[in-house]
Amino acid sequence: MKPKHNLMQSGFVCFNCRAKLSRTTLPRPKFRPYSRPSIAPKPALDIKHIRQNPGLYSQNCTDRNYKHQSEYPWRILQLFAAWQTEQKEARNLRELNNEIKRQLANAASTSEQAEKAASDPERTKLLEEARILKQSLNHIESKESQIQDEIESLALDLPNLSSRHTPTGDQPEVIAYINDHPESTSSSSDRVWRSHVHIGSELQLFDFAAAGTSSGWGWYYLLSEAAQLEQALVQYAIQTATKRGWKLVSPPSITYSHIAAACGFQPRDQNNEQQVYTLAQNEKDTGKPPHSLTGTAEIPLAGMKANQVLEEADLPMKVVGVSRCYRAEAGARGIDTKGLYRVHEFTKVEMFAWTPPDGIGEQALGNSEISHSTQVFEEMVSIQTEILEGLGLHCRILEMPSTDLGASASRKRDIEAFFPSRREKDDGWGEVTSASICTDYQSRRLATRLRRTKGPVKYDWPHTVNGTAIAIPRVLAALLENGWDERTMSVAIPQVLWPWMGGMKRIKRPR
Repeated sequence: MKPKHNLMQSGFVCFNCRAKLSRTTLPRPKFRPYSRPSIAPKPALDIKHIRQNPGLYSQNCTDRNYKHQSEYPWRILQLFAAWQTEQKEARNLRELNNEIKRQLANAASTSEQAEKAASDPERTKLLEEARILKQSLNHIESKESQIQDEIESLALDLPNLSSRHTPTGDQPEVIAYINDHPESTSSSSDRVWRSHVHIGSELQLFDFAAAGTSSGWGWYYLLSEAAQLEQALVQYAIQTATKRGWKLVSPPSITYSHIAAACGFQPRDQNNEQQVYTLAQNEKDTGKPPHSLTGTAEIPLAGMKANQVLEEADLPMKVVGVSRCYRAEAGARGIDTKGLYRVHEFTKVEMFAWTPPDGIGEQALGNSEISHSTQVFEEMVSIQTEILEGLGLHCRILEMPSTDLGASASRKRDIEAFFPSRREKDDGWGEVTSASICTDYQSRRLATRLRRTKGPVKYDWPHTVNGTAIAIPRVLAALLENGWDERTMSVAIPQVLWPWMGGMKRIKRPR
């Protein structure tokens, strides 16, 4: 640990040294997308916990590959020391100011004394001192406000603390498999002939060229049976979730940018590359809060309860929503971005839930019972498993490592499906769903509170959990590749989708 960090934690640091440390300039965020508008929910971060555990938060940033932010906890500690110094100075000035007020009051206790004091040089001197003190106090209060703003800004940029279930590093842990592997041997021609791009061309299911003309690279047209299959997959996922008690919601696909940021979705990633589509504003709307296209229904679903108080009896509150999703993802074109695997716009069915908080500090870690959020998290993974199992896709469930977690997630599980065309990359595996526990990261930033019926506090912060029920393009691609029969030039449709396919059991080449 760096010497200056130990000094700041010590109570035996002289004023000059502490002032010097508090003035130390550490790296600022590489980018600040916008200032929070006045209508945005006011975040209520646990900055005290950061101050008390700077090493924990710094190491957490390092483990999650947030290297730039790893210095922020120490910067917060330094800023807090500077804030305390300003507070102490302000108290001293207020005491002096109160003493001057008493002297002025005593000098003017009677009308006769007041007339005499009006021309008293001593009184004039006291009034001048009071004026200077007021200016000094205003300056200190301004500095205090700036320090508090910077502390909050740095704290907002810190990722959530990883759970004890999360592997440290960049290697996921395989938890389980879904369905048997479709084939034990591979063919060198799989990359081309089993590719969903080739299959879609043979069966006339896609039109990438027309989308390139109308919209650009990363967009597509689904045609005929592919468009029908998209709707079937949506209905299948909705039915699977709603039969377990999840309430259906149709959310907007445009939200305020500050709502997306509060959910952990920044306009640009760690490499300063665009991730979110921000809508351009008319000149007359300059100064109004900007809007963004949502990358997932998680954002509007979380925002649905922003600035609200939830009742404990209503939790867990579980919803499922269908929306179009927009991702301004950058990257080199290749096998990972070809066809439907990585696109800018797609349909997704998303699950989202609010649960009671799991506990506080060490008490929660020592609790042998499964936490509230973990119960819902496991239910989400169970729903995802049921959906993919019914589709007949060979998948594996992964406990994701710390470097793969987004800012809001404390824990994350992905399910990857087998793609024959991707054997040369990751042995054919490709992500099709994910589920995350975000603890109180989102609720604190969205001002979503929980009214407690028991316990030492009246209000608390609910935990949030989110998970993909189905992301259409990748699942559609996996179905085509795994259901393709080169001999008959057709694709088998999973039986669970037959009710929404008009009785169609195979997709065949048009005559």
